[in-house]
Amino acid sequence: MKKVLFFVFAIAAYCTTASAQSVIDADDQSNPNDFYTKVISTGKKAMPFPSVRQSDVIWEKVQWREIDFNEKFNQFFYFPLSSETNTQGRINLVNLIMRAVRNGEISVYEDDDMLRELDITEAMRQLVGDPYTKQTEVLDENDQPIYDEEIDDYLMKDTLITRTFDSTSVLKIRLKEKWYIDKQDSRQKVRIVGLCFHYMKENMQGNFAPATSFWIPMDRLAVRDVLVNANAYDENNDVVERSYDDVFIQRYFDSYIIRQSNDYNRAISDYLTGEDAILESQRLEEELFNIESDMWEY
Repeated sequence: MKKVLFFVFAIAAYCTTASAQSVIDADDQSNPNDFYTKVISTGKKAMPFPSVRQSDVIWEKVQWREIDFNEKFNQFFYFPLSSETNTQGRINLVNLIMRAVRNGEISVYEDDDMLRELDITEAMRQLVGDPYTKQTEVLDENDQPIYDEEIDDYLMKDTLITRTFDSTSVLKIRLKEKWYIDKQDSRQKVRIVGLCFHYMKENMQGNFAPATSFWIPMDRLAVRDVLVNANAYDENNDVVERSYDDVFIQRYFDSYIIRQSNDYNRAISDYLTGEDAILESQRLEEELFNIESDMWEY
């Protein structure tokens, strides 16, 4: 018995010494920003969606919905504002997508039918508009307007105005999704097929008005490979690694329906406004989730 106790104490003392030694060593070698080594995966690939046969789809509805960045739950889409990845390895959704578009990593389309693909020049023109000429004052070396006494007015010149896209102007994103029932397992499922930005666009008069951007095909592996390599912030736990691809698959966002496929091919805003439009959106949401439960009898 004494030998067994001696052996246990010896092992405990060795483990304590080894642990203390590793802590001392880690103090010299560790990253100043982290007290433990973080394994960061890069070059990840998204898992392909399972194929669906047309004959297995017994019901389908197309819906358009919006995710509002002003809602607290959705603000991880909007921040950080910088277009570069910050020290936490984070980048907001709009800057992530725009970086991939400019690098030619993903394709974009003219509208939500996603039939006509746009090149980068057409895409940016749709996003910010064409350059235009505007009359501006001629300035001297002190950046002061030059007054001409002969014409009794300030000297003017034609200036080409080009606009750049500002990701902070995007306050909503719009999704196009297909809800369907697969008869193989009698379950209701959803596939997000497209995404576009809803943002404030500057016109030639310098005023801003709501506009929508080109559309991104969200079920393409090229797009999902971009999303899966960028983590979205989790306000409850900094160590959670939830990619933007996970966010959309797990539907980790708050949204509301703005349109559903119908006889008149119209959006809710075309026939209702204000509180009535909100109630209609909620009615369509409730109707959608009741479809699956109504298939079963208990």
